[in-house]
Amino acid sequence: MKQKSVEVFIPGPAGRLEGKYFKNGKQKSPIAVVLQPHPQYGGTMNNRVVVEVFKSFVDNGFSVLRINFRGVGKSEGTFDNGQGELSDAAAALDWIERENQDFSQCWVSGFSFGSLICMQLIMRRPEVTKFVSISPQPNVYDFTFLAPCPISGQIISGEKDELVSKESINDLKVRLENQKGIEVQFNEIKNSNHFFKNKEIDLKKTINQYIKEKTEIM
Repeated sequence: MKQKSVEVFIPGPAGRLEGKYFKNGKQKSPIAVVLQPHPQYGGTMNNRVVVEVFKSFVDNGFSVLRINFRGVGKSEGTFDNGQGELSDAAAALDWIERENQDFSQCWVSGFSFGSLICMQLIMRRPEVTKFVSISPQPNVYDFTFLAPCPISGQIISGEKDELVSKESINDLKVRLENQKGIEVQFNEIKNSNHFFKNKEIDLKKTINQYIKEKTEIM
C-alpha cells in the first residue's frame, strides 16, 4: 500500500509550523522542502503548484516536507515580510534533516514568493545540493544576492507571466550564466501565466524531468 503524506507540526521561530510530510522508507533517500507563494495574496502550502512539486519529489523517491509559513493555516505567528519566512524555511530544513539523518541529497524548491525564500535559503545552507525555483520575480525582489549562486538548479517561468517582465528574467539568466562552476537550467512554459493555469501538466513534466535527471547523476 502506498504511504500517504501526513500532517505534522514542527517547531518554528515564531511558534509551531503546520506542514505536510511524506517519508520515503528507503535508506539514504534524498530530501526536499517545498515553499509556498505569498501569504498576503492567498498563498498556502496547498497551492496547486506547490502540491504538484511536492508530488514530483515523492514520485522520484524523496522524503518531502511542505509548510505553511507563520500566520498561515494552523501555523503560529504573523507575516514578517520575508525575514521571518526565511527563518521558517530554515526550521523546516532542520526538521527534515533530523528526520532523515542519512539523506543522500538535499533539495529546496519554492513557487513565486517561495522561490525568493528558496534562493535566499540556498545561500545560507551549504548542505543543499540543488534547487527548483518556479516563477521568481526579479522585477519585484532583488536577486543580486546570488553573487555567486552557490549551487546548480532549475528556474521555471511562464512565457506569458503577467507579473514578471521578460527583461528581468533575461537579466537573471545572463547573471547566472556568467557564473563559473554552476549550471542553472532555465525553462519557459509556453503560453503559461504566472500561476501555470491550464499548464500544470507541462509544468510537472518539466520539473519531473529535471529531478529525475539530476538525482540519477548524483
